[in-house]
Amino acid sequence: MDGVVTRKNIRNLTPKELDNLVRAFVAIQQLPPHDPNSFFVIAGYHGEPFRGAGYANPSWWGGYCNHGNVLFPTWHRAYILRLERALQSQVPEVAMPYWDETEEFSLKNGIPPIFLQKTYTFSDNTSRTIPNPLFSYKFQARITDRLDSDANYTKPVGYETVRYPFSGLVGTPLDAEGTLIHNQEMLEKGGDVTNQMLNDNVVTWLNFSSFKNSDGEMVPAGVNDKFKNCLEAPNYTVFSNTTSAQRWNDDRLSETGFQPIVPLESPHNSIHLAVGGFNVPGKDNADQVAGANGDMGENDTASFDPIFFFHHCFIDLMFWRWQVKHNQRDSLEIIQGYPGTNSVDSQGPTPGVAGGTWLTLDSPLDPFRNPHDPTRAITSKEVVNIANLGYVYDYPEPPLAGPPNTQPAPILTVSSINRATLGGSFVVSAWANLENNEKILVGTEAVLSRWHVTGCQNCQNHLEVRAHFPMEGWSKEETEKMRFEVGLHTRMLNRGLRDGSGPQQGAQNPTIKLWTDHL
Repeated sequence: MDGVVTRKNIRNLTPKELDNLVRAFVAIQQLPPHDPNSFFVIAGYHGEPFRGAGYANPSWWGGYCNHGNVLFPTWHRAYILRLERALQSQVPEVAMPYWDETEEFSLKNGIPPIFLQKTYTFSDNTSRTIPNPLFSYKFQARITDRLDSDANYTKPVGYETVRYPFSGLVGTPLDAEGTLIHNQEMLEKGGDVTNQMLNDNVVTWLNFSSFKNSDGEMVPAGVNDKFKNCLEAPNYTVFSNTTSAQRWNDDRLSETGFQPIVPLESPHNSIHLAVGGFNVPGKDNADQVAGANGDMGENDTASFDPIFFFHHCFIDLMFWRWQVKHNQRDSLEIIQGYPGTNSVDSQGPTPGVAGGTWLTLDSPLDPFRNPHDPTRAITSKEVVNIANLGYVYDYPEPPLAGPPNTQPAPILTVSSINRATLGGSFVVSAWANLENNEKILVGTEAVLSRWHVTGCQNCQNHLEVRAHFPMEGWSKEETEKMRFEVGLHTRMLNRGLRDGSGPQQGAQNPTIKLWTDHL
């Protein structure tokens, strides 16, 4: 369609706009699974069904999505635009809304109700009620996971996507049997109860962890605060992804007055895990639901849950807010040769990209085509300014980020965590034991990963996870008296807490270090 559309908060859509959105989603979900505008085809660009060298070889990543590198924001911008164009092919005036994950409603209540309703009743004079296409998606074709790992993400025809506290692991007869038993137990609780469990989990992720400092003040350290803090990132490279941000923070730990930066990808990962089935470690009323394995929790299947696209529309909005704040509406700069600028960083090369390829603003964002020349892929340079893409955002002023903290704090670093030994996504938690024997959660770092990373020979040297947790409100002297611990929380087991100076269970042996040189 011609002209410019306005992307709004989904809770602010008029009844007619919401009706049109639902009609468009119904239409693309009902298109044949080979149609290029079908939900099946477009959802499948992100991860499964794998293609290229990664189809049956874990040395490569079989999905097109970019994570852990500088193409993360731009590739997903092109992705949301592709879905929006598919929706507009069915209902021309529709625009892709976003789920505002930092507004007061989300902080207090969790997910907007439209995503939790199994049915939708149109507000027009028909009052017709249909299955809600924003609640879930039923697979119209089978996807087959041909890679060996701890989990098989094969999905049969008719499989319906699920969120926390349900499980979607059905790739083997044993998995399918366990998932059937688990989901039946959840269904017996009733939809109101399971929806509340999901909302409570999301609210907890957004607001927790927070802790009392030495002055008795609550220090916020949840996902909401990470979204605010990422807007302070000083350049696009470190704003864009976790790999670059980890290096930036490591290199500046001894600089006077240094404060760790937060990349956009960090809170993005946390929301994936919150919806997909991970709890914030240590929260008293949020014990891990054993067997919860929602689709949003892994790169392999996340995009088949319709809420994925509303989450990523908000991520794109945060990207645009950063651009406006830093006067980079028309151009971006990538630090050449920096960690996070090579195809082997983090997840491994995407289909058609050779290992060891340097990523630039001219790198192709496959499989998305240039609208003026469909023979070639669109590039990051061509998606920088959203005005050129035919949409604008309606969002509240002023921008979310308040003034940054002016006082540097001691920084706790966690390192030597190798993703190759962990199947799928996981959470790193850092804890401090105070002199009064109270244990506080200093922070969490969610890692959105792929199940088959163990076999990625193209990225084995780029799989270390490092996290930086500022100890705001605590002095150098106070933190030096503390004892620190780290926890790793995975799909397959919840390892719990271990002493920071002792060995970690399994193949992991995280290193914890307190930095105060910058104070």
